[in-house]
Amino acid sequence: MNALPIEEHLEAIQAGLENHNRLILMAQPGAGKTTRVPLMLLTSEWAAGQKILLLEPRRVAARLAASFMAQALGETVGQTVGYRMRGESCTGSNTRLEVITQGVLLRMLQEDPLLEGVSGIIFDEFHERSLEADVGLAFALDVQASVRDDLRLLVMSATLDVNALRQVIGEHTPLIVSEGRQYPVATYYRPAQANEKIEQTALRVVEEALGDSNARDLLVILPGVSEIERLIQALRQSLPDIAVSALHGRMTIAEQRAALVAENSQRRVIVSTAITESSITVDGVNVVIDAGLERVPLFQPRTGLTRLTTRRVNRASADQRRGRAGRQCPGVCFRLWSQEQPLVAHGEPEIFQADLSSTVLELARWGVDSPDKLCWVSAPPKGAWQSGQALLVQLGLLDEQHKLTLLGRRCARWPLSPRLAVMMERSEALEATPLACGLAALLESRESNDRSFQKALSQRFDQPKQFPVWAQEARRLAKQAHAALNRIDLAPLGRLLTLAYPDRIGQQITPGRFQLASGKTAVVSLNDPLAHQPYLIVASLESASSEAKIYAAEPLTLEALIELYPERVKWQTRVTWSEEQGRLIGEKVQAYGALTIARHPLATLPKDAVVEALLNAVSQRPALLHSQALEQLQGRIALLRETLGKPWPDWSTAALVDSLSHWLAPYLTDITRLSQVEKLPLHHYLLNTLTWDQQNEMERLAPQALIVPSGKSTVINYSPCLAHQSPVLALKLQEAFGWRDTPTVVEGRIALTVHLLSPARRPLQVTQDLLGFWLNGYPEVRKEMRGRYPRHPWPDDPLAAKATATTKKRK
Repeated sequence: MNALPIEEHLEAIQAGLENHNRLILMAQPGAGKTTRVPLMLLTSEWAAGQKILLLEPRRVAARLAASFMAQALGETVGQTVGYRMRGESCTGSNTRLEVITQGVLLRMLQEDPLLEGVSGIIFDEFHERSLEADVGLAFALDVQASVRDDLRLLVMSATLDVNALRQVIGEHTPLIVSEGRQYPVATYYRPAQANEKIEQTALRVVEEALGDSNARDLLVILPGVSEIERLIQALRQSLPDIAVSALHGRMTIAEQRAALVAENSQRRVIVSTAITESSITVDGVNVVIDAGLERVPLFQPRTGLTRLTTRRVNRASADQRRGRAGRQCPGVCFRLWSQEQPLVAHGEPEIFQADLSSTVLELARWGVDSPDKLCWVSAPPKGAWQSGQALLVQLGLLDEQHKLTLLGRRCARWPLSPRLAVMMERSEALEATPLACGLAALLESRESNDRSFQKALSQRFDQPKQFPVWAQEARRLAKQAHAALNRIDLAPLGRLLTLAYPDRIGQQITPGRFQLASGKTAVVSLNDPLAHQPYLIVASLESASSEAKIYAAEPLTLEALIELYPERVKWQTRVTWSEEQGRLIGEKVQAYGALTIARHPLATLPKDAVVEALLNAVSQRPALLHSQALEQLQGRIALLRETLGKPWPDWSTAALVDSLSHWLAPYLTDITRLSQVEKLPLHHYLLNTLTWDQQNEMERLAPQALIVPSGKSTVINYSPCLAHQSPVLALKLQEAFGWRDTPTVVEGRIALTVHLLSPARRPLQVTQDLLGFWLNGYPEVRKEMRGRYPRHPWPDDPLAAKATATTKKRK
């Protein structure tokens, strides 16, 4: 083997893991970390007689790494070095280094948390921050900290946020940095021309690149399979003498291997998705044509939907792609965007944009109901986590306390998403397991563009050889289910989809418009036969801000819905506020989620339901809680809470709305209209929630009124306290004569803002410094006002004058 940059660091890596159970290795592409480091670690004393696991984020990279390392040992894959991934394994009794995909690690940990026989785990390409890698590291750290302090963990990548990683795995974790071996790469920008599709731009640049005699094999990176297929078709028409091959995750193993191997001297064009960003070098490539795009699933917690989105790659990924042209010799990279196009520095971890339902299920199986109980490089977002929990409860995998149910434990055997695992597990009761295997394979692969599942499945079951990826996955599931695929009945299709998507049962509102059980609205074209179905089960949605577009669905009968979910389709009493009629309306309703299946009017309204309906109506109309008396009370409490803290409660409008059942509900038993609510003495009800001592203390600290120098009791306005301003005392200027000290509340902590008014009760001065006003501001006010209001006193010395609320004549 040729010397690689990583080799000068091998001894340091080995020593680091001899003395520590955690290590970070940052090695640039081409350094040799993926293939040299694992083989070297097999010779470590701590690894003697045990296995080392090497995690790769992509199946293609896992196979290539295992093959390369086995070849370096003069062996075939399956001897010392083997690999494992979903649906495929090549290991033997003597295998000591297993290259596995990240999902395999999670299954191994769940089946054996002690990881007996495993001495170390290597997380390769960790910078990609896949969801499974993050969960796998969190689990591995938990195992290491609790029962396996001898387990070695090595995190490797080309680029890493070392500070963030060390905060999780330890501030003193050793770090080793290795430069890569990189030949110079010339970079050219070839943005798309007007109205040019990305595959058309790529074709034009491929033809340009092939005109260079120094160009060897070309690697074209496009965002998705559809673009790849269109470009390959165009290349075969325009360049028949060039070997053209695709490379993407939907291909069979044999097809992927063929795409990566140069069998003769013929120049090749490999058209690939982003799976070629892995660190494994593909022989012969010295020209990269990069569209600069990636297609990723983005989960939206608000809608509970995942939307496949095409977006611009980040700068780190673009540089990684560019570097592939300089792995073996000087190369060229053509970027299909303008040089001025800004790119973000790094990609966002998948955990921030993924559906977390599978992660929630994994943690529940691990015995954890909250992500806070594990160590994360990036913690799961709260909204997506709660959305995942809600879905698993609806699927029946978790109970209301978010503990794993019996169904949840049984579904763990299926290497599928939670939705499809439930479908597979419950399909036997419908006598539809073979169909479920085919349907799960179709939904997992995303290879069908058919809007009709009936058509897509009929084609695949009739001619499986034309759909090799689907056939391989369907056979794998059938083998696990002990089912035969040669006989199917499509009739249970709607029922199977309902098991997987109980939240996406749709009820027709008007033709083409459906209410989903989740509460969202979804639409389909009026020309679609589905538009006139009374019920649908929707499997694929294109999410939007207001309504979701139905992409793939099947008809569903009401009888099937009730048969599958009898415990959820129940009659219940419902009392709601009718805006049109201005009153409460009571009904007996048969409902499923947000869907109303049947309803009957109620002659009399149950009191409990009336109170709940009124509380809901009031919560939607916070303005009903507004009155001058209530605002004063809220202001007084707000001042005390801000100044003194607890135990003074939060009586902001939002807090009052949240606690209506506590302070308002007892007074609504004989009320049926909102107009009656507006007339209630709400401030008295709220005051009654305080103890007698608290009420007396509030009156002492924040009195409703003060006796001013004129002898009058003047109300203090506490409304400004709701906006974090001081309370206001408004009085005629003459009533404050002789008042030197600015009045205060809360035992002198808070000075009142004094509004000194004219006889017409218009502000002459706003101040929190009365003495300063009398000495400096009053002479000017006196000069201006005494001619305008001669009947009122305007003495030369206001501090010596007697305060009065009357005119001179009355006095």
